[in-house]
Amino acid sequence: MVETNELPPNTFYVEMSGSGLPEVDGLFVPSTAPPAESESGTVSSVGYWNGRMAWDRADGKSARSPALSYSNSYKSWRICRLDGHLAYDATYDDQMPPTDKEWHVYKKGVAPAPKVTLHYFDPRLPCPEPNVVFVIGGPGSGKGTMCELAESQLGWTHLSVGALLRAECQAGGPNAAIIEEFTTAGKLVPNEITVTLIRDTMETITRMTGRRNFLLDGFPRSLENLDRWYEVFGRVAELPRMLYFECPYAVLEKRILDRAKYTGRSDDNVESIKLRFDTFKAETLATVDLFKSKDKCAEIDTSQDRQAVYALVSSQLADYTDETFAARPLTERAEMLLGLRPFPKEEKA
Repeated sequence: MVETNELPPNTFYVEMSGSGLPEVDGLFVPSTAPPAESESGTVSSVGYWNGRMAWDRADGKSARSPALSYSNSYKSWRICRLDGHLAYDATYDDQMPPTDKEWHVYKKGVAPAPKVTLHYFDPRLPCPEPNVVFVIGGPGSGKGTMCELAESQLGWTHLSVGALLRAECQAGGPNAAIIEEFTTAGKLVPNEITVTLIRDTMETITRMTGRRNFLLDGFPRSLENLDRWYEVFGRVAELPRMLYFECPYAVLEKRILDRAKYTGRSDDNVESIKLRFDTFKAETLATVDLFKSKDKCAEIDTSQDRQAVYALVSSQLADYTDETFAARPLTERAEMLLGLRPFPKEEKA
């Protein structure tokens, strides 16, 4: 008999939807069934069955507990109806119920099989607050490179406001038409749409991945952006910290012109660079000054080599970075971004 009494608590929640069975669709919570011996002889701990995490119906009406569990005998995940009859199974050896693989409709099930969504936090409760760091800097200051490194090496989530808006348009979201109208006209998308999109994206990522550390690349671009942030997140919420990537204009211009040889971007030319830099100074530096006045801004000289800049960024994020991420060796991609090895010839640096 295998004892499994030293397992970590099950803190995940599972949502079933779309099966057409009211006694299956709904929220499943960590099982509170007392330790019992399974058909394979395993003695399970609270929240577990057969040594793997297990769930019961949130409404407490399940005829057997756990209602979502793994079978050692059949080597599959199983979803039961309220009457205890098996409705769906998934013959995979995943440690968690598969969310991106097909479930099999069993005798007491109804097609289609349910969509299975894993939540890191109880979806009935407010989402935990995100830990946000704003990343601001002029064009060519290296924001994108450093944010990508922080995401891949330090476990932070990099959110580019521009990328979020483009993705919302492509997905045909409720504000897609408005976003496209403003971006096509070269205007800033209304603050309400931008900040609400940021909030919703962070909440989805937090609930689906458990990750709460976010780098907002290119936000806030103006004091008006910041006012809307307060309206959405509340003025009682602690103001996020800011990383300001400071770099002399001559260095920025050289970087962007060098980059233009590879990117083919229409705005990577001397005239556009000057216009973008002047816009940055006119609209964004006021937010930098505000954060400095509140001792919430760390200024980083990004005219240095990339390795020195990355060391400074890492130190500024260290208080919230998981030590297991910080201790990992550099990936090949990270070494390329830091200039420690060349990019493949077909890839544009």
